[in-house]
Amino acid sequence: MTDAENGAPEESSMSPDTGGAVPAQASAERGPVDADGGVEAAGPEAGPTDGDPESGPADAGADTAAPDAAGPGGDAADRAAAVAALAERVRSVGRSGPGAAASSADSTDPSSEGGAAPATPADGTGTGRVVTDEQRAQALRATAEVLGAGGAPAELATAAVSVFGDGAAEQLREDPWAVLSLPGVRPEHADGFARGLLGPAAGPGDPRRAQALVGWLLEQAALRGHSALEIGEVTAGLERLGVPDSAAAVQAAVLDGRAMPFQEELTGAEAHAAGGEDEDEPPTRTLLALERLALAEESLADGLVRLMSTFVPGEDHEEADGAAAETEETGDGTDSGSAEEAGAVAEADGAEADGAEADTEADTDTAPQAPAAPGPAAWEAAAAAAPSSSAAALVRAAAGSALVLHTGGEAARAEPAALLASATGLGLRAWAATWTDHGRDAFAALAPLADTPAPAPVATLAELLAGAAGPGRSPDGMLALDLLVVLDAPLLDVELAATLLESLADGTRLVLSGDPGQLWSAGPGRFFADLLTAKVCPAVASRTPDFGPIGELVSGVGIGELQPVEAPDKEVVILTAKDSGEAVHRAVQLLTDSIPRALGIPSEQVVLLTPGHGGGGGTRALNAAAKARLNPGPGRFAGFDPGDRVADSPAPGHTRLARVVDGDAAGLHLEYPDGSRRTVAPAEAQKLRHGWALTVHQAVGRHWPGAVVVVPDDAAAALSRQWVYTAFGRGERHLSVVHAAGPALPQAVAERPAAPRTTRLRAILAENAAQEY
Repeated sequence: MTDAENGAPEESSMSPDTGGAVPAQASAERGPVDADGGVEAAGPEAGPTDGDPESGPADAGADTAAPDAAGPGGDAADRAAAVAALAERVRSVGRSGPGAAASSADSTDPSSEGGAAPATPADGTGTGRVVTDEQRAQALRATAEVLGAGGAPAELATAAVSVFGDGAAEQLREDPWAVLSLPGVRPEHADGFARGLLGPAAGPGDPRRAQALVGWLLEQAALRGHSALEIGEVTAGLERLGVPDSAAAVQAAVLDGRAMPFQEELTGAEAHAAGGEDEDEPPTRTLLALERLALAEESLADGLVRLMSTFVPGEDHEEADGAAAETEETGDGTDSGSAEEAGAVAEADGAEADGAEADTEADTDTAPQAPAAPGPAAWEAAAAAAPSSSAAALVRAAAGSALVLHTGGEAARAEPAALLASATGLGLRAWAATWTDHGRDAFAALAPLADTPAPAPVATLAELLAGAAGPGRSPDGMLALDLLVVLDAPLLDVELAATLLESLADGTRLVLSGDPGQLWSAGPGRFFADLLTAKVCPAVASRTPDFGPIGELVSGVGIGELQPVEAPDKEVVILTAKDSGEAVHRAVQLLTDSIPRALGIPSEQVVLLTPGHGGGGGTRALNAAAKARLNPGPGRFAGFDPGDRVADSPAPGHTRLARVVDGDAAGLHLEYPDGSRRTVAPAEAQKLRHGWALTVHQAVGRHWPGAVVVVPDDAAAALSRQWVYTAFGRGERHLSVVHAAGPALPQAVAERPAAPRTTRLRAILAENAAQEY
């Protein structure tokens, strides 16, 4: 499967043997910052979860490495010993903990992002002064001149100034390999650029090259979902890239703050694989992480522990009511002197009472009210009224814990809805957050939320954090919440999850709900899966199945079985094709004719899904064929015509579907399903894609009445049980599968649950929270 087919950025026709200069399209494509918000370069559709054969340390840039690059050891034993020695040296560098590397990074530039060369402030001087338009234009011209001198396209100047500030020209001239931090630039491109500026002095052993490559390898790993890498993987990647002394390069990167070292103990299967059972001390491993990801996981773990440690469950108020009743009884416990004294005080205060009454009334609306704290009896009553046993279990778990996990399929979302309604009824400030606007509207329509006259307290997570919807913020800047239910929790990467936790006040109840069988986040980490494994909080597994033939098929995939299901009303149709070309033809026929005619589902409500963008069965080929049938035209406006369906990805991991209304000099005018409109500037329109066909990662958080899943003949490397489970679950009424992959599809379901990710969250939680569940 080619790089373009599995979702990675397409390579330039300029190969390393022609000088290795940065390709012109590098300025338009960069890993996750692509038109689909991170899918194309994050690996074969499951993005980071399925691996990218040309972007990881295992083989990244292998074509540029010296064939006889020497490694630290000649055989497995020597290499293991060398890696162990390097790990000890790296640990000695960061012996004082993560702060050592962090302080080193801070001393260089607090805005540095690990793999990127240290970025300067906006003005490039570190003074933080405001940059005028003229100064920026001058910086762009100077940067373009330096880029041109090294054989790189001038189009990269804008990205360079964004990263390095108006000192970008000087930065690139002093350290040509800093160009690796720009969009789409690979090691062979950076080497060619360095040779263009430095001539013969640009050798493979240049310390600047070595340090930049350490960061680049970690950034590439982050695109595949890793928040950290084992030190041996980093040194192996450096060796393949021709670095003569990979150990020295890692040490230098740690000292410079480009990478942060961590040591953690191995447990369970990992410890057994490392041979730890026969040793007195448990085996350990040394990890390297980009500073931003290391701090995000630390912050995330701290936030989770903070919520759990500051949580105080409510109490029933029977004793307080009894005390109040005793106070009302005259003569019991109150002597005449006390009564006279109370009367005197009341008389003395009488003069002030009238004057203060107005102030009291005025302050009533603004005075902060004590948060509701329902006791066990109230929660138990709410659980007894829950619509199902799983919903009742979720209500009880939320009653006694600050952090609760909830797992289940699409039908199980009724359980968080019941919890939200119960918490609101108990007087709590309760909200739910979904990943997409489609999920928001579908969740709000669930009973009992739909049965109340008030708008359902549901927003997208982006709206909630941005303040565009939701409860708003308290004076301390925290979300004004007592309970938050987050749907689609597996889609949160560690950085977004850390941002969310930082927005929650002490003691807030957080319920994370999601389907563990679906694709993980497009960004690094496996937040939800790590929490399930850590067992630091209660987890409620729903017993509500997804019904119907589609639900039965998806449930089978979830346990590793791809079996035929009974579909009397053609809810599920499986078709085979001899190659990708035939698969595209049959898929578009289903979209435009068969499904609308036979099932009454209009083509506007049907989506085509595939592993990647490129190749004979990718989104480009499918969208071109769909456009030719449904809305033919010359593509007058940046390749689009009025009526085209488009996929708009304003941020990595987020995709909004829209329709082209028109286009003019101002840009492309889009209309979204909710009726809102947006004009996309001509320079940004190239990031849009046609939207009849999507990658499965673009489709997460959404469902369509009809879905056609296309599995090309070269998609074997992109397939996993996670991918198939997610793809097959996008259809509500009908699912068609057109596959030309032969036995690769059932093999992926049976043998490839998900590509592993290296993360640190579970280990951090193990050190700071008890494993009680």
